[in-house]
Amino acid sequence: MDYPTDRRYLASHEWHKLDGDTCTIGISKFAADELTDITYVDLPATGTEITAGQPFGEIESVKATGELTSGVPGVVTEVNEALADAPENINEDPHGAGWMIKVKVSDPSSVEALLTAEAYQAQLGG
Repeated sequence: MDYPTDRRYLASHEWHKLDGDTCTIGISKFAADELTDITYVDLPATGTEITAGQPFGEIESVKATGELTSGVPGVVTEVNEALADAPENINEDPHGAGWMIKVKVSDPSSVEALLTAEAYQAQLGG
């Protein structure tokens, strides 16, 4: 699998796509495939302040429950409300329609510290 190169990744499988000072966050196809059938996602409300390296929500599947971690600090400006009724969007299109939150980043340069697509793929062994 080639991961989109227009974003950065955490070792815990969250992707971050920066556009100006707004960062869209979701999980990688690898993580979605590992979780299998995603049944629920708990996301923060708009206006919630999040901290880099700290959990911002949870994701549940028939197989496991896990935390969602942000690689950037900021305030949640938008939540993908469609996931409440259709969490399977994450499995079907993790790098597109399965995005989770948008964050107004307080330090856009913090994205540079995250893994490139190549480094993320290398950590997965591919």
